[in-house]
Amino acid sequence: FLFDGTIAQNIGYARRDASPEEVRAAAEAANATEFIDRMTHGRHTIIGERGVRLSGGQRQRLAIARAILADPKLLILDEATSNLDTDSERLIQQSLVPLMKGRTSFVIAHRLSTIAGADVIVVIENGRISQTGTHSQLMSKDGKYRSMVEQQVKMTLGNITSNSTG
Repeated sequence: FLFDGTIAQNIGYARRDASPEEVRAAAEAANATEFIDRMTHGRHTIIGERGVRLSGGQRQRLAIARAILADPKLLILDEATSNLDTDSERLIQQSLVPLMKGRTSFVIAHRLSTIAGADVIVVIENGRISQTGTHSQLMSKDGKYRSMVEQQVKMTLGNITSNSTG
């Protein structure tokens, strides 16, 4: 969730005493400086209803920068890469690595590329845990996880094929 205000204020909301350097470092870790630096007023750019409109990927990266600055012990990410283009998804996945390091993280995702590197993946079906394990362990078993991965691979390959022929 972003507020009406500057980019720096939106990131700094996580820690009111954060220095401009700490806000900048959080933006860099979230891969947000590449678009912030291109804006006319940089981190002082006003965003929100009366300001510059940001893409979904840009909003996600600012939210991740805020989380990096907050430095929580527990992190819950709910569909952090949903509804994003491939480039934005890649940038966000890169920024999640340092964010999740050294803390307990729950990542809720339907895009399985987001969770493939997790220490433990928990598959929930009909409100119950149906499988647990690493990506490799779950791929070696016949089950919902492997089925979902195979389905996403087919969908991705189908999109690549239709894009290259049309």
